Amino acid sequence: MFIRDTLINRNLGRDMSGATIVEFAVVAPIFFGILMFIFDMGFMAYARSILSGEVNAVGRASALETATDQRRAEMDARVAEKVRLIAPDGAVTFERDAFNSYGLAQTRVEPFVDDNENDRCDAGERYLDLNGNSRFDLNGARAGGGGARDVVIYTVTLRYTRFFPLAEIFGMNRNVEIQERTILKNQPFDQQSQPTSGVCV
Repeated sequence: MFIRDTLINRNLGRDMSGATIVEFAVVAPIFFGILMFIFDMGFMAYARSILSGEVNAVGRASALETATDQRRAEMDARVAEKVRLIAPDGAVTFERDAFNSYGLAQTRVEPFVDDNENDRCDAGERYLDLNGNSRFDLNGARAGGGGARDVVIYTVTLRYTRFFPLAEIFGMNRNVEIQERTILKNQPFDQQSQPTSGVCV
């Protein structure tokens, strides 16, 4: 009896037939988690690439003399359509900010004469009213495609929910936002409109 029990225990100790299942149960969640993370990052890179190509193409077309507001809206609709082929539930938003020059597009602040050199447009100091709203603004952008010779910043934002539910485990937000922009100067098909000056109050 003792010998038989000893042989059985020894055989059980050498039996490795169930080890593969245990190892798979330990490794599989980690493996599939890494795999989903790679797929998620790959999709994000792919979506950014598609969006970037569309933004550059539409940005160039928007700078032509023939680009009316209606044609720009049609171009935006085509961008949204192409992006939704890869992200069906994605939300796409568009923004165009027009400035008189590249310098103004970079700083965005309406230029002003800082008489007392305190970096603020105080009462009585003159400024250029870039957006034509009759008040001094830190962002002087004019909404829309602008006019002749204007510099336009074209920005497209894609928001979508990640396909895989493990984003939170890796400390990532479940919602993704991808933003692409291009800056181009409109064709010189006419005289550029010049901003008027105003006085800070």
